[in-house]
Amino acid sequence: MGTKRVHQPREDAEFEFILGMSDVPVLAYFTGTWPKAIEPCRAMDLVVGDIADEYTGRLTAVRTDITRCPAATTRYGITGAPSYVLLKAGEAVAQGTGPMSTAEVRTFLDGHL
Repeated sequence: MGTKRVHQPREDAEFEFILGMSDVPVLAYFTGTWPKAIEPCRAMDLVVGDIADEYTGRLTAVRTDITRCPAATTRYGITGAPSYVLLKAGEAVAQGTGPMSTAEVRTFLDGHL
């Protein structure tokens, strides 16, 4: 992700801090490190990085590792990776699961922003 505008919390407290500090909707995308999740999640790193750049000022993107943020994972009912939750004022307004193209993520966001 390099210079992309994607936050990567190391624990639930940091995830909550990012949510609390954001004055725009948050796209939390949940990743996993088990073998079947690694490649789809890596692909989504690139997509979400591009989306974060494109939506600068209108969206905060947060890459959330399921194992590092178990409370957030449970709170939003995440059962697989990659998964996505669009949050407004900390409340989920849309959710999705599975790999998506940049166009599909735009559609997902534009229907709810």
